[in-house]
Amino acid sequence: MEAVILILTLLFVAFMALGVYAGVKTVRAAKRGVDRTITQARRSVEDTALRAKSYGQPGVPGELAQLRLTLRTSMRATQDALNAGAAEDASLSESLGLFERLSAHGRELDNDLKRLEREPDRATVATMLPGLKERTERITHSAESLRWAARDRARQFADDDLAALNAQIDLEAGALRHWTTEEQPAAPRGEAAGHSWSGPADEQTPPSLTPPDPRLRTEYPWQKSARPETTN
Repeated sequence: MEAVILILTLLFVAFMALGVYAGVKTVRAAKRGVDRTITQARRSVEDTALRAKSYGQPGVPGELAQLRLTLRTSMRATQDALNAGAAEDASLSESLGLFERLSAHGRELDNDLKRLEREPDRATVATMLPGLKERTERITHSAESLRWAARDRARQFADDDLAALNAQIDLEAGALRHWTTEEQPAAPRGEAAGHSWSGPADEQTPPSLTPPDPRLRTEYPWQKSARPETTN
């Protein structure tokens, strides 16, 4: 009895532990989902504000906003492309490592541009714009190189797989049409002369089944019976 109670107690504790673990996992997953949603919403708001500044504010503020928008758009597109490709191609892990290093420079540049947006000395910021544009172009060019290389690799794999699939389908189609390459056996000469596809009406009656006409019967020398010799 005590063993049964001990087993039941252990089962109850195990179920309670599993319930707590499942609850913690659910809460963490929900928290990650909420954080992801908040991050995406904040990112969308910032992109909308930058787009409005780039079109609505002329001069240095508009150029700074345009640089930030270009940088963020390029880096986000590259990140999405690499993450999507790495799920199916493990060789992109090195590319992801390079992108993480590039992202550090991109975040640093984005922070610099954000600080310069609040800088009241517009003349000094204007002198810094050529260098900021060059840094932005270098980072976005590297990001685009990674992104297009990953897309070209995925497209090449898809083309190779399609070519192999087409070859297999051609082989299967040839196997299904094997009767077109087989030679039809020649019909016997006698059968070809006496039968046709027109049916039984074309069949001829065998000569052995037709009774001979007595009037047309011809006697050959060896068929004549010898006459009895008569004596006078």
